[in-house]
Amino acid sequence: MIVSALLTSLGINFGLCILYFTLYSILRKQPGNIEVYAPRLVAEGKSRQESHFDLERLLPSTGWVRTAWQLSEEELLSASGLDAVVYMRIFIFSLRVFSVAGIIGICILLPVNYLGNELNDIDFSELPNKSVDLFSISNVKDGSKWLWVHFCSAYLITGVVCFLLYYEYNYISSKRLASFYASRPQSHDFSVLVRGIPVTSGSSFSNQVESFFTEYHSSTYLSHSVVRRTSKLQGLISDAEKLYKKLTHLKSRPGQKFQRNGFLGLFGRKVDAVDHTEKRLQDLEENVRIQQSDVSLIGEEVPAAFVSFKSRYGAAIAVHIQQAINPMQWITEQAPEPNDVYWPFLSSTFLRIWISKLLVIVASIFLTVIFLIPVVFVQGLANLDQLEILLPFLKRVLSITFVSQVVTGYLPSLILQMFLSFVSPIMKLFSSMQGYISHSQIERSASSKVLWFTIWNVFFANVLSGSVISQLKLFLDLKNIPSRLAAAVPAQASFFITYVLSSGWTSVASEIARAIPLICELIGGCCSKSRSDEFDVPSFPYHKEIPRTLLFGLLGITYFLLAPLIIPFVLAYYALGYIVYRNQSLIKKDREDHSDPAMGEFFDKLVNAYSDPCMRPLSYSDNADRHISPLLGPAQV
Repeated sequence: MIVSALLTSLGINFGLCILYFTLYSILRKQPGNIEVYAPRLVAEGKSRQESHFDLERLLPSTGWVRTAWQLSEEELLSASGLDAVVYMRIFIFSLRVFSVAGIIGICILLPVNYLGNELNDIDFSELPNKSVDLFSISNVKDGSKWLWVHFCSAYLITGVVCFLLYYEYNYISSKRLASFYASRPQSHDFSVLVRGIPVTSGSSFSNQVESFFTEYHSSTYLSHSVVRRTSKLQGLISDAEKLYKKLTHLKSRPGQKFQRNGFLGLFGRKVDAVDHTEKRLQDLEENVRIQQSDVSLIGEEVPAAFVSFKSRYGAAIAVHIQQAINPMQWITEQAPEPNDVYWPFLSSTFLRIWISKLLVIVASIFLTVIFLIPVVFVQGLANLDQLEILLPFLKRVLSITFVSQVVTGYLPSLILQMFLSFVSPIMKLFSSMQGYISHSQIERSASSKVLWFTIWNVFFANVLSGSVISQLKLFLDLKNIPSRLAAAVPAQASFFITYVLSSGWTSVASEIARAIPLICELIGGCCSKSRSDEFDVPSFPYHKEIPRTLLFGLLGITYFLLAPLIIPFVLAYYALGYIVYRNQSLIKKDREDHSDPAMGEFFDKLVNAYSDPCMRPLSYSDNADRHISPLLGPAQV
C-alpha cells in the first residue's frame, strides 16, 4: 500500500468519526431519544423531558467530552460497578504503554527504519507515492548496525509493560478487596451449587441434601433449594409475557379494537380485542399457577441444589474440599448471583453437557476454518496486483487513482469488519450451549472464544494469506521460513493500520452514536404511539468489546518494532475509547456481618434467594388493568 492510499483511509475514517460525534452531540439532546442515550436515567426515574423549543438542542457541543473526562473512578464504580472500572483500566494501561511506545517508535525507530542504511537527502515530494513498507523494519538491510536500536527498544518496552502490569494487578486487586469489604452481604457469597447428588431408594434429593449437610456441615448449614424440571413452565411464562406486551400495546391505541377469535385472528366471530386478550392472559396465569403447584408437590427433582450457609467461611469450605470419595458425587462450586443463574443447564445430565461441549468445540473450529474464505478475499483486495490478475475486467477502473486508493486502503478492513460483526453473537450462542450455569460464565466463555478467533483470523490468518500462501515455494524451503516470515509480517503493517482505523476509530465512534438502538427506537415509536412502562437498561457487550480492545494491544506491541507507524493510530484508538466508554457507561468480613442486626433479615431472604423464576407467582393480569403511563414525567416549566 502506498502512503496516499493510507491517507485516503485515514481521511475517510476521520470524517466518519467527526460525523458520528456530531450526530451524537445533537441527537442526545433531543427529548425523544432519551431512552437511547440515557437509558440508566430513564430506568431510575431521574430523567426529565422538556417540551419547550431550544435552539441549543440543534447545535453540536463538546461538553460531554469534558464531563466524561472528569468522571472520577468512584463515580464510575457506583454507577456501573467494578466490571466497568476494570474494563476502563485496560484503556488506562494501554494509554500508558503506547504513550511510551509512541515516543520511542516515532522519534527513534521510525526515522531509523525510513533511512535504512542510507543517510542521503530525502525527497519528501515523492512521499505520497511511496510504499508504507519504507517505514517498517524491512527497509533496514541485513547486518545493519542500526538494528541495535531495535533491540534496545524491545528490552525497554518490555520492562515498561512488565512494570505497568505489576502495578495494574496490585491496583485492581486492592479495588476488588475494597469493593468486597464495602458491599452488603450477597447471596452468592454464602451459597454453593451442589451437583451429582447420589440417588437413594425411598429418599428424595431434597432429603439427601439436608441429611448430608446437616451431618457434615452442621455448624454452618442454613438451607437448600433443590432444582426441578420446569421446561413446560418456562414456555407458559414466555407465552404470558408475550400476551401481556400485546395487551399493553392494545390499550395504548385509541378507539375501539376488534378481532376474530378464531385461528390467527382471521376466522371466527368478532370480539373486543382487549377483553379477549385479558381473558386469555387470565386463563394462562391460572394454568401457570396449576403447573407451579404440580411442580412444587410432585415435580421431578434433578440431582442439583443450591445450598446456603450462615457464613462465607462455611461456603468457602464446602467449595474447596472434596465432599465424597467418588469424585462424580457431591460436586460443589461457587454459586452465581441469583439473578445471574442460567437455569436451562442446571437440569442437564453429565453426558449431555459433555456432548454439548464437544459439539461446540467442533463448531468453533469449523467456523474458524470457514472464516479463512473472507480473509483470503480481503487480502486479495489489499494487493492491487493480485486483484487485477484475478479480475482483469476491473483493470481500467482500478487505474483511477482515487478508486485504487479506496479499494486497497479502506475497503479490505471494512469488509473484514462486516464479517467479524457476526462472530460475537454466534460465539455467545455456542457458549450458551456449553453447559455453563450463569450468564456471566457464558459471557466470559464467549469473550475467550471471540478473542482467540480474532487473534487467529485477523492477525495470523491475514499475515499468512497475505504474504505466505501466495509464495507456495516457502513450504518447500523449510530453512528459510523464519527469514520469509520476518519479511511477511512487516509487509502486512499497512493492512493492520487501516484495520485499526476502521474497526477501531470508526467502530468506537459509531458506538457512541448508537445507530442501531436509535433506528430500533424510531421504528418502535412509529409502530406504537405509546410505550410500555417497563424499561430495561441494555447490558454492555463485554464478549464483543474486550476481545477487540485486547487485539489492538496485540497489534500495537507486535508492530512496535516492525512498523512503528501503527503506534499513533493505536494510541488514538485507546484515547477515543477511554472517552467514549466512560461516557456511555473473607473470615474478618463474616465477623463484622454477624454483629449487624440486619443479618437476621438477610438470612430470611437467603432461604428463598435461589428459587426458580418459573416458580414465582405471575401478576400480569393485575397490572394489565392500569392504563399505560408515560416513562417520563410531565414537562417542568
